[in-house]
Amino acid sequence: MQILLTNDDGIFAPGLIALHEALDGLGTITTIAPATVQSATSHGVTFHEPLMIETVTFRPGRTGVAVEGRPADCVKLAIRQLWQELHGPGSKPDLTISGMNSGANVGINIIYSGTVAAAVESAFLGVPAIAVSLHLGDRTKTCYERAAQIARVAIDRILEFPADPHEVVNVNVPRTESPDAPMPPIRIAEMNTASDAGGYERRESPGGHVYYWANGSGLDFTHTAPGSDVETLLSRHVVVTPLNYDVTDHARLQTWRDRLE
Repeated sequence: MQILLTNDDGIFAPGLIALHEALDGLGTITTIAPATVQSATSHGVTFHEPLMIETVTFRPGRTGVAVEGRPADCVKLAIRQLWQELHGPGSKPDLTISGMNSGANVGINIIYSGTVAAAVESAFLGVPAIAVSLHLGDRTKTCYERAAQIARVAIDRILEFPADPHEVVNVNVPRTESPDAPMPPIRIAEMNTASDAGGYERRESPGGHVYYWANGSGLDFTHTAPGSDVETLLSRHVVVTPLNYDVTDHARLQTWRDRLE
């Protein structure tokens, strides 16, 4: 299996390095990821600036391509251009794995996430994808290596079944703070659709300029639906959510036809 590994935390991020190691034996891994942190860039792409690239050693003995762009840029560039240069004309990956992100991507964070956007971009282009994120508790205690091993178990389970070329699956691993942490149960859950409960703190610079700083934990929502991905993750389960990039409101199509046609 030919695997494209990417992320939104940057090619030197601990989550990507740990996941790369945990994926050993699954297939041939080609890493093409942002050169710098691109968290919460969603599905932004670059049109008016060049996408500079550099081959870097991100893990002892392992090199990858660092792209001066966003996660969706990395995947578009990888599948449409770099893959053929690296692996031969007409070739493309069999699977894209995006992650492991430092921080959960559940609820409406899915919309903002560069990690998820990279996976969705791959599915757009006909390569099935899995996004992987880790719920962080105390960062000083986070065990990325064990979390990546847990993610690998979930990935292996997902890959037991044939994947549609346009399929994207979102995986979230609960807080993992010990190398001996047991394998949590895997649960399927739908996206929590409530807005976040964060706000903005008004501040003033020494020069008298007013500015605002976003606050909130990222996992505070106005409502958490029972059985949703948010509740399931906070219950310390591995959460798997199939996603669809078709944002058409199919239930209301006929209503709007009746109104306007």
